[in-house]
Amino acid sequence: MKHISTKRIAAITMARNDEFFLNRWISYYGEQFGEENLYIYLDGLDQAIPARAGRTNITRLPHRDQAVQKGDKTRILLLSDLAQKLFDDGYDIVVGCDCDEFLVVDPELGMTLRQYLSDKKINTSLSGLGLDVGMDLNSEAPLDPDMPMLPQRKYALMSTRYTKPVVLSRPATWGSGFHSVKGHNFHIDKNLYLLHFGGADLDMIKNKIGDRNPSWARHLKKRARTIEIITRARNKNMPRTLARIMQRIFRPIYDLNKPGMLGLKWVTTIPARFEETGI
Repeated sequence: MKHISTKRIAAITMARNDEFFLNRWISYYGEQFGEENLYIYLDGLDQAIPARAGRTNITRLPHRDQAVQKGDKTRILLLSDLAQKLFDDGYDIVVGCDCDEFLVVDPELGMTLRQYLSDKKINTSLSGLGLDVGMDLNSEAPLDPDMPMLPQRKYALMSTRYTKPVVLSRPATWGSGFHSVKGHNFHIDKNLYLLHFGGADLDMIKNKIGDRNPSWARHLKKRARTIEIITRARNKNMPRTLARIMQRIFRPIYDLNKPGMLGLKWVTTIPARFEETGI
């Protein structure tokens, strides 16, 4: 294996009342890039510092009670500005994502995420194939919070919504939710996957809805659809390579710099080797 000169990589996120995922986000990206290279905005001066914070860089910001769409725009501008500052401070790459999202390089390659990204020529941004990890109500129990998540979840919806350009190689402005990069096309890497766990547990979704305002409640209920699709799917082993090719070719008419998949709801089995990531 050739020697790879590793680059300086930061990971950034913003969270509110989400310590379950935030602690796992810190553990995963801290192992990949070093805790000192993680930058977290906590949405609210009342937010507790995560138990696994370690050497991460955490900033509490005043909370703004906004509807989903407006709140997403506020957060992504803050995070795009943070990425700009980190590039100014000498970082070569910035990975930005929600705290329930994990960018994974296929363990089959035997490389860390830092090694893999350091060896890539990145044209502004890079995406992994989006895997919206769900719960099969016929065969899977609620998540055990004391155990890694992947051994407890076998299936994912191959979702264009989570094929996000979360990797930046230079300053740019993300669209809301990291779903696009303004003014730039997306590039789906054949060895990268973005695993989203926001819909991986039905009870967790119900508890989060709680007393949220109507727009947030609707947003969370959408996550339960992944569970319904996975539970009902007859074929749970659709090909990931074909899904990636389709997402590269097809584009939604209303947004040509995002991937499309003709509305197909394909479910795939997550390879057992992904459990090596510790997620």
